[in-house]
Amino acid sequence: MGNWIINHGLTYFILVVWMAINIFLFLWFYFFYDLGDQFFYTRHLLGSALAWARAPAAVLNFNCLLILLPVCRNLLSLIRGSFMCCGRSLRKQLDKNLSFHKLVAYMIALMTGEILSVLAAIERSYDNLSTALSNLDDTENTTYLNPIRTTNLIPTYFVFTTIAGLTGVVITLALILIITSSMEVIRRSYFEVFWYTHHLFVIFFAGLVFHGAGRIVRKQITTIPPHNFTFCQNRSDDWGQIPECPIPQFEGGFPQTWMWVIAPMFLYLCERLLRFIRYMQTVRYRRIVMRPSKVLELQLIKNGFKMEVGQYVFLNCPAISQLEWHPFTMTSAPEEEFFGVHIRSAGDWTDKLIDIMQKLPEGAQVGLLRFLRMGVDGPFGTASEDVFDYEVSMLVGAGIGVTPFASILKSIWYKFKESNPKLRTRKIYFYWLCRETHAFEWFADLLQVLEKEMEERGMGDFLTYKLYLTQWDQSHVNHVIIRSDEERDVVTGLKQKTHYGRPAWDKEFEQVRKENPTSVVGTFLCGPEALGKVLAKKCAKYSDVDPRKTKFYFNKENF
Repeated sequence: MGNWIINHGLTYFILVVWMAINIFLFLWFYFFYDLGDQFFYTRHLLGSALAWARAPAAVLNFNCLLILLPVCRNLLSLIRGSFMCCGRSLRKQLDKNLSFHKLVAYMIALMTGEILSVLAAIERSYDNLSTALSNLDDTENTTYLNPIRTTNLIPTYFVFTTIAGLTGVVITLALILIITSSMEVIRRSYFEVFWYTHHLFVIFFAGLVFHGAGRIVRKQITTIPPHNFTFCQNRSDDWGQIPECPIPQFEGGFPQTWMWVIAPMFLYLCERLLRFIRYMQTVRYRRIVMRPSKVLELQLIKNGFKMEVGQYVFLNCPAISQLEWHPFTMTSAPEEEFFGVHIRSAGDWTDKLIDIMQKLPEGAQVGLLRFLRMGVDGPFGTASEDVFDYEVSMLVGAGIGVTPFASILKSIWYKFKESNPKLRTRKIYFYWLCRETHAFEWFADLLQVLEKEMEERGMGDFLTYKLYLTQWDQSHVNHVIIRSDEERDVVTGLKQKTHYGRPAWDKEFEQVRKENPTSVVGTFLCGPEALGKVLAKKCAKYSDVDPRKTKFYFNKENF
């Protein structure tokens, strides 16, 4: 239990607080509309549907306040920088921004579904009081209670001729498209569909703001002389005839949704403005290299650009798409005069970009800016920024997920070269899992340089790296067997031989704990969710509650 608290305690505390606020808002507004005297006559027309519709609407407002904040990347980077003096557990919560964004979206969908189900179940009553309330004279159309004034009104006509009805339809349709296109299978296979439909959030928020302008939910107001509903509810024929029962007056509730969402909408507008300013800044190509396994390396230069290890940028190529921005972790080090990314073929956008670059003649990057403009937004912080805050770090990359660790390992090389006294890290364990041998090639050169540098400085134990090949054929096996006696690995050319299969994580964690009995170990992953779940469990399993012994903190890259 103590190990679980070390890695997940603060995350679940935040979720409990969020859920508690949702429950509080639901109950508060439910009883407000279910017990409030000003809604007595409204409840008579709508029954329990009034409270059951307004309570989830309040929860929906609260979550619409939150939904944009986790995707304000510049705001999160600013907060991360402000939290550098705080504990790593607090900063680590910022890396779960997309998970929280999805959780809030699920709550919005749930509350919207609740409202729709309640509205669909409303049954109109036709007793004397209901008839009197629906037939109240109102020459100025301001003090009525029931917006449906006739019994033969078609509901569809009412929905499409009122502000509340029309905006409600728009909100619901936009939300359905946003959520269905966000499913994992669509997002990964048809990213463009996900990208474009997700921007229906503009229509969703516009509809949300104007939804309450019709003031369709109405309440009784105080009159002189006062209308006492407890005395007058059974005397509707006497309304306006006796002084004790004047005709009741009603007004629509003041629209509140805009007050919930105006601040996050303003922050997001500032976010997009900053992105546009960055997009307009000139980006120059320094070098373009096609790596094995159809991986494109871009080295770019942008005035005033400053980065930290493990950070990522969003790239936009107008020649491919004016609106699409895609995230890529930078593989360069902060000490270098450029920033670089490695782009793997993984969809229409990346395929088109790689295809354009492959057709370029040698040395064409100098004049490339004229017809292939590249927009850059960032850099943005990730969990990997904290790697040098740990004495010991475990870096785990899968496939192209090695990119943030390329930046980290390059930066370490520069720090050793410059004898940087601020380097706290004294041990790094690096694991890279790949399906094919070609994927190792572009990264092996860096590892060879580091290997040589550590040996020359007498620090051969500083970096322990293990490369795992998870798929191979018989011809490769035969090749390895024939050359098994060679000093260097036949795949990478490194002294450390390539492992075949997948790591035995229990054995690896046990070894790290044994070699670092009193250290705080940061475990960093850039790879699939399934591997993340495994490593998170191992971190909890092998962390010791005793503060004097080994503790593992799990960190995962999220885009």
